[in-house]
Amino acid sequence: MPGSGVIIAVESLSKTYASGVRSLESVSLEIRRGEILALLGPNGAGKTTLINIVCGIVKPTSGSVRVDGHDVVRDYRAARKLIGLVPQELSTDAFESVWSTVRFSRGLFGKPDDSAHLERVLRDLSLWEKKDAKIMTLSGGMKRRVLIAKALAHEPRILFLDEPTAGVDVNLRRDMWAMVRKLRESGVTIILTTHYIEEAQEMADRIGIINKAKLLFLEDKTQLMRKLGKKELAMQLQKPLAAVPEALANRKLTLGDGGNSLIYTYDSNVADTGIAGLLDEVERAGIVFTDLRSRESSLEDIFIDLVKERS
Repeated sequence: MPGSGVIIAVESLSKTYASGVRSLESVSLEIRRGEILALLGPNGAGKTTLINIVCGIVKPTSGSVRVDGHDVVRDYRAARKLIGLVPQELSTDAFESVWSTVRFSRGLFGKPDDSAHLERVLRDLSLWEKKDAKIMTLSGGMKRRVLIAKALAHEPRILFLDEPTAGVDVNLRRDMWAMVRKLRESGVTIILTTHYIEEAQEMADRIGIINKAKLLFLEDKTQLMRKLGKKELAMQLQKPLAAVPEALANRKLTLGDGGNSLIYTYDSNVADTGIAGLLDEVERAGIVFTDLRSRESSLEDIFIDLVKERS
């Protein structure tokens, strides 16, 4: 409902194309007002289809989407006015100037001229000096900034970023994330898809994982890391091993670094990690280690494990 904590409600959403390809299967989720939600998944998982349905570009086969209470099919105009979309493709009006194309995008949504707002957007994106340049003369990174400026021209309350930093340099990526944080602080809800899992880990409040048309997981980032994250203890060995000794078979150890390290994976949330007992057993087995290192699972590890487990 409008004004509540949920700004986008997706219910039992499915999409099957005429070719028979099923792109989404019974996906349900709620997106909270003012959050940053990251959607992760392999190419072809259904992420872009989900975004395109919410934005009214693609019609669902079944299910429903409501944006601040507006049904995206029955009340398309009211829903779409609330949304800014930055697509993957660098499709821009090549012969137009930056200022003209951004101003035109604002007008498309029936918004009155507001040069001060457009100037703020262009300055935030380091585009102000390029406002009179034709888009065809800009670099790929600058064109991507123009796409973001177009999406923000009509002051949307929701912003979709579909692979926004694909193929852009490190400086631009840093600028974009600074802008995303600033937008979130102003109350804009942000949904992004990304292949850069470290970005999702750094930026997002919640993480959704999509694979083979299904939403596998949707969780607060901190809870996801706590519930599914594991720690690894790596013992650097004095002499390499060809195999894990029989005496340690019940410990589920693996060899790493070409047999030069012995790796123990454990749940860091339990009281007894079993490390003390393991080290005693290693010593009794006559294995000498020269160094101990621990490492926590990253979001990338969790993502890979989840996709592998449920595929």
